[in-house]
Amino acid sequence: MTTVDDLWYLADVASQQAEQTYHDLVEEYDGFVEFTRHRRVQRPRFRTVAEDARDHGAPFGAHSLAFRPTGELLLVRHDGVDMWVLPGGELDPGETFSDAALRELREESGIEATIDGLGMLGRIEFYCDNNNTWGVLPVFEARAETTDIAVQDPDNEISEARWFDELPADTRDREEIQRWRERS
Repeated sequence: MTTVDDLWYLADVASQQAEQTYHDLVEEYDGFVEFTRHRRVQRPRFRTVAEDARDHGAPFGAHSLAFRPTGELLLVRHDGVDMWVLPGGELDPGETFSDAALRELREESGIEATIDGLGMLGRIEFYCDNNNTWGVLPVFEARAETTDIAVQDPDNEISEARWFDELPADTRDREEIQRWRERS
């Protein structure tokens, strides 16, 4: 008996959805920093990101570049990667990317903000065995309306949130964030 692996098909459908999501975001926003990341992952992780990309094109959900009027940027400490990262996460059913970015910002830092546009748009490419797919990572510019921090992360991944003038050395996506800051 031969087992047919549908991973190639899932990857193809996910790539098509990512392409549509990318074009939708490019049509709606302009002036953002683009970047590409490559990830070689194990089969179970590949299936998970391909399923998320198939569903909405964004396997890592939506994130935010939350900033104070004085220019400081909010970062959160993600215990799973042991780095400072931009707040963000997966979409809830029926949620838009910008709504997800604001909800995740609230949960991970207690900050209320207003979306000012798209700051960065990532293309995340995934590889596993002979399969590949990709998804987008929308990162929204979010002007802080409140600045008092209160971490209430329901996923228990975020241990701290802090405003920064200068990015710490252990900031994920440091180069891209600096490119965004330079053009802002």
